[in-house]
Amino acid sequence: MTNTNKTPKQIVSELDKFIIGQNTAKKAVAVALRNRYRRMLLDEDMQQEVTPKNMLMIGPTGVGKTEIARRLAKIIEAPFVKVEATKFTEVGYVGRDVESMVRDLVEASIKIVEKTQHSQVYAQAKKQAEDRLVKLLVPGIKKEQKKSTNQFEAMMQMVNSMQAGQTEEKEEVNETIKTNRRTIAEELAKGNLESREVSIEIDEPKKAAPMMNNGLEQMGIDLGDTLNSLAPKKRIKRTLTVKEARDILIREESDKLINKGDLYSEAIKLAENNGIIFIDEFDKITSRSQQSGEVSREGVQRDILPIVEGSQVTTKYGVISTDHILFIASGAFHLSKPSDLIPELQGRFPIRVELDDLSADDFVKILTEPDNAIVKQYIALLGTENIDVTFTMEAVERIAQIAYDVNSETDNIGARRLHTILEKLLEDLLFEASDMQMGDIVITENYVDEKLGHIAKDEDLSRYIL
Repeated sequence: MTNTNKTPKQIVSELDKFIIGQNTAKKAVAVALRNRYRRMLLDEDMQQEVTPKNMLMIGPTGVGKTEIARRLAKIIEAPFVKVEATKFTEVGYVGRDVESMVRDLVEASIKIVEKTQHSQVYAQAKKQAEDRLVKLLVPGIKKEQKKSTNQFEAMMQMVNSMQAGQTEEKEEVNETIKTNRRTIAEELAKGNLESREVSIEIDEPKKAAPMMNNGLEQMGIDLGDTLNSLAPKKRIKRTLTVKEARDILIREESDKLINKGDLYSEAIKLAENNGIIFIDEFDKITSRSQQSGEVSREGVQRDILPIVEGSQVTTKYGVISTDHILFIASGAFHLSKPSDLIPELQGRFPIRVELDDLSADDFVKILTEPDNAIVKQYIALLGTENIDVTFTMEAVERIAQIAYDVNSETDNIGARRLHTILEKLLEDLLFEASDMQMGDIVITENYVDEKLGHIAKDEDLSRYIL
């Protein structure tokens, strides 16, 4: 199911498509991932002994810590969740308990397994969905109401049904319906009815869980799901295009064809062996970062410790072991340092990776090289309005230098600064593009200086605008 057999070089090569620099961090996560694959090739007794080497990424915001972990999970199609350490509170206080991150991981795992199992039954589900669509587009005759138990009424119904060749008429109508359905089925197969509207009934969306769910969540009970299961299922009618209705019906039919018990069992196994939990703002739960009157940060650390060490967590889908889940923690550690964490927790993150600050050259590469480069995104957005935008290399270099200077003089927010600067640079063009119909626009270095130069030079102004 997952692509865990990629070599470290292949993993780094994939990460290079989206993340500039940070080679040390890429190398470390690639090795950690390959070790998981190696572990699965060992005999069962040895597998239990080999634990994942959890990682602590240290570096300022916007340098690629979260992106590395997120892209990593996508590359191997592994269950992945990102949580913020500051959202957790010590057991007994109002807030999320640390076990919720494991339950979120199981939910992510279920989506992956469900997608795989749905693809396996897709052909059968599609056929059943199209059969339903045909019947919706060409309704049959409504069934007669239940016969009355009153003998006189029953006799009268029999007499009525025998009158005027009613039976033959019904047969003719049924034959017509069959013919029309065959025609509609052919048109559906050819894709000629995609934009036609059809009314279907679907399950009413689940209601959000009540706020007082925290205590029950610690026992693996979702109060929202419990209440929804007690109430009778409601169906709501929606009018959609055939294309939209087909997707919904295929999903419904796929759900009927797969075994939920097998799905949950496989999802828990996948989360146990391939799950990745990324804990951001890890530096904010050190005692040094704590302000007076706050819930004990050290208490949160002690609650996280057993999860990272390996424990059993109860979820509504079953019990999951956290022994082999890979934990990646990250933080800027400006006001604190990793040694401010409790010693037991420090020991559970043996791999430390320090990410580099981004230079002006890095910003140039970020703007142009990755598959999802920001400049390419804006060119594509304006292209939808028939505006052909080109950035000269000098303009890109100037944007990169402004971003680097503003980061140096104000708060260093890494590559996120580029989004702010480009939005400000192209503000007028994005506003006017809809009325321009079409045109060719070249963004030059002079244009960049004209739009941003005075803001970048004024330190007080750049704090607010860039």
